Amino acid sequence: MTENNTPGADGGDAVVSAFNAVGAEYIFCSSGSEWAPVWESLARHHRDGAPCPQYLDLTHETVAVGMATGYGLVKRRPQGVLLHAAPGLLQGSMAVHGALLAGVPMVVTSSESATYGDGPGKDPGGQWYRNLSIVGGPHGVAQPFTKWSNEAASVHTLPTMITRAAELAWRAPAGPAYLNIPLEILLEEWDGREAKPIVQPGSTHSSPEEVDSVAQMIREAVNPVIVTETAGREAGGFEALVAFAEAWNIPVVEPDSAVCGNFPRTHALHAGSDIGPWMDEADLILLVNCRAPFYPPSRRPAKAKIVVIDEVPQRPHVVYQVLFAEKYLEGNVANTLRQLTKRAKDLDEAAVAARRAAQEERHAAEQTAIAGAEAKAAEAQGAEGIDPVLVAATLRRLLHGQDAIVVDETITHSRVVKRHVQTSDPDSYFYVQGGLGQGIAVALGVKLAAKERPVVLTIGDGAFAYNPVIQSYDAAKAYDLPLLIVVFNNRVYKSMNLNHRRFYPEGAAAETGEWLGTDLHRLPRLAQFAEPFGMHAETVDAPDALAPALERALKAVAEGTTAVVDVLVTR
Repeated sequence: MTENNTPGADGGDAVVSAFNAVGAEYIFCSSGSEWAPVWESLARHHRDGAPCPQYLDLTHETVAVGMATGYGLVKRRPQGVLLHAAPGLLQGSMAVHGALLAGVPMVVTSSESATYGDGPGKDPGGQWYRNLSIVGGPHGVAQPFTKWSNEAASVHTLPTMITRAAELAWRAPAGPAYLNIPLEILLEEWDGREAKPIVQPGSTHSSPEEVDSVAQMIREAVNPVIVTETAGREAGGFEALVAFAEAWNIPVVEPDSAVCGNFPRTHALHAGSDIGPWMDEADLILLVNCRAPFYPPSRRPAKAKIVVIDEVPQRPHVVYQVLFAEKYLEGNVANTLRQLTKRAKDLDEAAVAARRAAQEERHAAEQTAIAGAEAKAAEAQGAEGIDPVLVAATLRRLLHGQDAIVVDETITHSRVVKRHVQTSDPDSYFYVQGGLGQGIAVALGVKLAAKERPVVLTIGDGAFAYNPVIQSYDAAKAYDLPLLIVVFNNRVYKSMNLNHRRFYPEGAAAETGEWLGTDLHRLPRLAQFAEPFGMHAETVDAPDALAPALERALKAVAEGTTAVVDVLVTR
């Protein structure tokens, strides 16, 4: 469509128009000098009451990208992210890579100069000539950690380039797309040609014949198992997996590599996080949205046939991926699971009863083990702090019935969080992907998408130190996004220390006690960073004080204030 736009319309208006057409509810911006045209366009839209995405002014690139990631985890549609030139893109690249791994669609943009002041029109500024430009352009930098990376070379194609980026980002496997928009293009006069609004991608389905053959494999299996990492990331995937597992009475394993809640951890068919016991016992392994089920990759099951159920089984961004598949069911995963559920007929009732009884026994043993671990943790009276199992169990009890969402950026304690917090609803658990340092921002984005639900970030002290804490707290306060942040603080980079000990069990460090790269005792009390922002802050080091502190923190969050509870844990 071509129309005459208001006088003075330029590339900034083209960007805002395009993100409107994309259906982006938000533009997450870490400011750069190239974005004056977009800011001016937004000011005009606000002045004139014209519709436009809500703009968030954020003070760090990781916060901007991380919030877009958290928002996309819940809403599952692309938003806009504005970074600054190549340096801003580099600063935000770790979080962009995390969005790629998490499968979150977004359109990330930044800029460069094309004329360096030697062309007609407005002067872009000498900073581009001296400091900001990079050989090959920022789109070359972005290519390895985005799904698609390109340059908008004309204001006339700019809106549809943003549309294309959004459509590519949204389609499976979803992920971030990058667009370099030179400053001169943003300043160029725009004729008003708008991008066509985009709609939700269509779905592909496995054929009935393909589904029938897999249903027959399941029917003939004596000891099948489902292994999933990201079924819950698909719209309706969580519910479809529950129905499928129940219809066929198949246990479900969520390995340590699971990135979200895929199946109720309290369900009798939940078989924990260890695929190990199934490697020799299972005769059929169903990999449902599972990128990397076996480690090392050559660790092939002894006798099981393997069926992969995934819209894009071979992920292009995964460097090395081994699945050992006998059969693929490609297409929309939730639909495939629903089709398989309908085919749960003519079952061998004796075989089903046997595996149901075996799984009930395993589940009961796991629940007994969980209760035993929690009782032991509650009785522990260590002088060094609180058992992390008690922290997770206390969180579970306090969050019960609140429809909370847990975002996890722990490493040493991630298994403890999954096992003892025990989330059981769709979109109630997300594990932060990629490099550490994104957790607070991702949790803020989740809260932005689910303002009515309590959002809890569980985070290690090492991961906390990697986060842009000040900028994240600023965003939480500026945009009224209260979180409960619970720090599992063992005063050490435990994961790094464990690897050192594993690689060199009798080395010089073991002999002398000189463990480098791991000590965090010198950090100040982490909760204190929240105090200048008027947030609720507590440090807890005694078991009896834990529950009251978390109750006060949750009350503060319910009243609209972010709360940080720094828990000194024993290990």
